[in-house]
Amino acid sequence: MEKTREIYKYIFDKVLKMTDDGFIIIDTEGIVIDINESYCNFFSKNKEDIVGKSIVDLIPTTKMIDIVKKKYKEEGVIHPYLEGTAKETKAIVSRSYVENDDGEVIAGVAQVKFRLQTLDVVKKLTTEHEQLEYYREEYKRYHTDKCSFDDIIGSSPLFIKNKIAGMKASVTNFSVLLTGETGTGKGVFARAIHNNSSRSDKPIVTIDCASIPNELFESELFGYEEGAFTGARKGGKKGKFFIAHGGTVFLDEVGDMPLKMQAKLLRVLQEKEIDPVGSLKAIPIDVRVIAATKRDVTEMIKNGEFREDLFYRLNVINIEMVPLRDRKDDILEMADYFLSELNREKKTSKIFSKEVLKSFKEYQWPGNVRELDNIIKSAYASADNLYIDLVDLPSRMISNNLIEKITPGKSYYEMVDNYERLLLESTLNKNNWNCQKTADELKMHRSVIYKKINKFNLKKN
Repeated sequence: MEKTREIYKYIFDKVLKMTDDGFIIIDTEGIVIDINESYCNFFSKNKEDIVGKSIVDLIPTTKMIDIVKKKYKEEGVIHPYLEGTAKETKAIVSRSYVENDDGEVIAGVAQVKFRLQTLDVVKKLTTEHEQLEYYREEYKRYHTDKCSFDDIIGSSPLFIKNKIAGMKASVTNFSVLLTGETGTGKGVFARAIHNNSSRSDKPIVTIDCASIPNELFESELFGYEEGAFTGARKGGKKGKFFIAHGGTVFLDEVGDMPLKMQAKLLRVLQEKEIDPVGSLKAIPIDVRVIAATKRDVTEMIKNGEFREDLFYRLNVINIEMVPLRDRKDDILEMADYFLSELNREKKTSKIFSKEVLKSFKEYQWPGNVRELDNIIKSAYASADNLYIDLVDLPSRMISNNLIEKITPGKSYYEMVDNYERLLLESTLNKNNWNCQKTADELKMHRSVIYKKINKFNLKKN
């Protein structure tokens, strides 16, 4: 039994030394039996000066004697200390009496959590929470977006060349600059590069440089300390570079970044550390940067709108995205994919008419893949039956595609007839060849519809 007590004493002493919390033990008369080093340091005293003396001499505001006498407990209460007796004037305390198997009180014990230590823990937990929240959002986004090169649709030679360049870039740690028109998939490529890299288990943090107000740029990217400026959040805020530590920062529309911020970004890339607003110390950072822009950066450099040294930092690997009009073979493949996704989601089976597919191939797509996706969603919502037809497309596409190009030998009347035939056929298909509905929609008498069908020799598909 004595040996067991000795073992427990060693274990107890070790626990008291390991913890950052303060511990103190008193007997039933309030005499200090034991106190750990953390609590001694709190009072700037040696253990020998405390043990064997009344707890009142150490802590005049103590409630421990009362707790031992009246047999009650307190958990997580704020205890005040007299000015000058301890390093802090308040601490968070849990205290209780201790009784033996016979129910007799034999001691009192208190555990103390110091304010600065508690705040430090809170800060750490806040940082962890912010990062976990970001990872959660990124996880959701990862599983809703197509993020790998295998999932990116396109088999035209120019696009395959881009995919190969992207895969080669992904196995390096170099900065990548994605250039090209809006809607060409620069964001999708950035995610694919990240997900194919050694950093794929860390987040890719997107920063839309075109949407951040100039005065908030620095705090958004690098964070800020509590009290750094009026309206700063209590506890401060971690910037997106900090959240992306170990992963990738995607600077979308980097051509819209203010010159002042370009200088600060260049320093971050060179020094590999960030300075949160209001902080007195730099934080080491490890991120891979992928940037994208639709603007002509070389022209911006000539006009003094973009730093040449930053351009060279970002443009280690350049991938020029191919506009949709230069990859005609991919248009129908992507159109089919977008429609299939809508059919799967809505549990429908709509299809494109031949005229619509022809229109897709002939249209120039100034908005590229994003415009194709949006037009298909709009046409899907507009179509009343199985077929998505020309009348479901935007007027700009109809005006571009319904009338054949003017060529020698084509008369005005021939082109008008051609337009009328296509318009009638498209409306009939949309209404499943219900002539009355077609007549109502075109504001014509039903007998005229029959005559036009015969005139153009139209037949139901």
